[in-house]
Amino acid sequence: MPAVIAENDVSVWSDETGAVYHYPKRYSSILLPGAQVIYYKGKLTDKAFADQRLSTQPHYFGVARIGKVYSDPKSSKGDLFALIEDFQPFEWAILAKEGDSYLEPISPSKISNYWRSGVREISQHTFDDILSRAKIKSLQISESLEQEDAYDFKSRVEGSPIAYYGVRYERDPKLRTQAIAIHGLSCKACGFDFEKAYGSYAKGYIHVHHTMPISEFDGPMPVNPETDLVTLCANCHSVVHRKRSSTLSLDELKGMIRGLWLFKERS
Repeated sequence: MPAVIAENDVSVWSDETGAVYHYPKRYSSILLPGAQVIYYKGKLTDKAFADQRLSTQPHYFGVARIGKVYSDPKSSKGDLFALIEDFQPFEWAILAKEGDSYLEPISPSKISNYWRSGVREISQHTFDDILSRAKIKSLQISESLEQEDAYDFKSRVEGSPIAYYGVRYERDPKLRTQAIAIHGLSCKACGFDFEKAYGSYAKGYIHVHHTMPISEFDGPMPVNPETDLVTLCANCHSVVHRKRSSTLSLDELKGMIRGLWLFKERS
């Protein structure tokens, strides 16, 4: 069955539009892999977010599909992350109410708290009806260079403006978001956590490493955020790419770290 997924302007949930949806386990039977979903926002309550929305009124703003679902490792309540696939934003807001009628039919038994549900099952007819009123916005993935790439820039003179000639590889920022949801924010080699070390200023910061260097791709290739990406701290990411001729594997990097600790314990 299709569903509506609500995304609030301010929330305790770590949602990233079009990439990751974070939700409590009570919705696990609704948000199954492959399920069609329509994005929804409630009424604007904070004017600071007005320019980030299609409307100040409750409305639908995009359509997508639920991808793979993961447990939230930080939750003691069984919360979940769903990867969002095939997200398509709408050109304009589809208002949840037309005249005196809502686009989502509401049974009398649920009318008092219907809109409190962050995830709502809808019929295929309702899904198709909402979608028929929308115009899909064309999406173009803009070039997004990860700031931690070790070999993107070279200069023998510091401080002077330079022209850069070379190859830069396009990246999809959605994959970074999904990788962090799956692998977390601590380094998978040494365990370093930026927020624990530097406080709230560094919250959410981590490098995302391609297990196969993107420069070795034979043209555009699909990337699985679970198996092809991993989160590393800045130091470990630099060591992985220390030699251009050979990128270290995660196991090799972990072996180096274990060896250093054993050496320290014995000395």
